[in-house]
Amino acid sequence: MSRPLRAGEKVMLVDAKRRKYLLTLVPGKQFHSHAGFFDHDILVGQEEGITVLSSGGASYTAMRPTLAELVTKMPRGAQVIYPKDLGAILMLADVFPGARILESGVGSGALSMALLRAGADIVGYELRSEFAAGAIANVTGLLGDEALARYRVEVRDCYDGIDESGLDRVVLDLPEPWLVVGHAAKALRGGGLLLSYVPTITQAATLRATMAEQGFAMAETIEVLHRSWHIEGASVRPDHRMVAHTGFLTHARLLGDDAPRSGRRGLGI
Repeated sequence: MSRPLRAGEKVMLVDAKRRKYLLTLVPGKQFHSHAGFFDHDILVGQEEGITVLSSGGASYTAMRPTLAELVTKMPRGAQVIYPKDLGAILMLADVFPGARILESGVGSGALSMALLRAGADIVGYELRSEFAAGAIANVTGLLGDEALARYRVEVRDCYDGIDESGLDRVVLDLPEPWLVVGHAAKALRGGGLLLSYVPTITQAATLRATMAEQGFAMAETIEVLHRSWHIEGASVRPDHRMVAHTGFLTHARLLGDDAPRSGRRGLGI
């Protein structure tokens, strides 16, 4: 099915040196770089993959950005979660269409976009109002205003408690996630999942100890390393640089109140 580029949507431009530029198509506006300019109107109505020339003769290929490209290029105030971790979070938290998820802290909305794209319904708790506003702007910039039917951000502190109940998942990007474990145990349904992203292993260890006291089972902590490869003719080798440690992902399931303590120990508690 044909999907021509439309005014108001985001486009990624890639030049001959594979440098990337993210812009929103606005009628009457121009894209400027060190190599000249061209009108946005040239792209509106064209198919993805079109190549245009700037006034200085530079070529740019236009296409819709992937979520990974958008996350790394979008405006942000808070540090975003890297794409390599976003993919793992979707799998470890087993995000599914219609899943009811509490997310805290929302930051720039990168994780929110991944969860929404997977079909979840999100309530976000964010302590800083400017981050909340930025996350909403980034989400609607990618998914449109219709995404707000499944996305609500409250400016509040998750450490103080969770108002929602019967949640399928609680996903945390907070410095002290162990302070939320007790609240999550009350807000999640039986069998629900708690997932947390933290930068240090000592944070993950404290979280695991608290989970063990609050009825969570089958806990696991991992990190994701991303190494690309240089492939050019007969030259095939790992790239010299890689995206190594960014954070630790810990996830666990909430057991029902009637689960015996012996059974919990058998499940890793």
